[in-house]
Amino acid sequence: MSHNVQAQSTTTPYRITLTDPQGHIWYVDEPIAKGGQDSAPNPIQLLLSALGACTTVTLQMYADHKEIKLEHVQVDLALNPNGDSEVGQSTIERKILLKGNFTEEQHKRLLKVAENCPVHKLLTSNIQINTILSF
Repeated sequence: MSHNVQAQSTTTPYRITLTDPQGHIWYVDEPIAKGGQDSAPNPIQLLLSALGACTTVTLQMYADHKEIKLEHVQVDLALNPNGDSEVGQSTIERKILLKGNFTEEQHKRLLKVAENCPVHKLLTSNIQINTILSF
């Protein structure tokens, strides 16, 4: 399955408009300290939000399918929460809070399911980025 997004600069420094073929529109901006307007999440927050959203949806879908009474999911994410990363190595800390009526075995299974969300799989895989510059 192909996923497509387009990023375009705007007249506001560092504010980027993002669109997809379905017509959704969202934005990225940099903090004021970096010359942006702080009007939207920064690129790293956007990346982390993709993992958090995917984790939450995956858990909800699994719970619905297995009829597990999962009432609420909260995913907190931080990139390199203990300071700077080593060269070529970063750490994403993901804390998942689950509320509902489920057994300890179901709780353990939900953790395994979270590790199998598509964005988690993508971020932990060997990613190759092919860049084409056009004028």
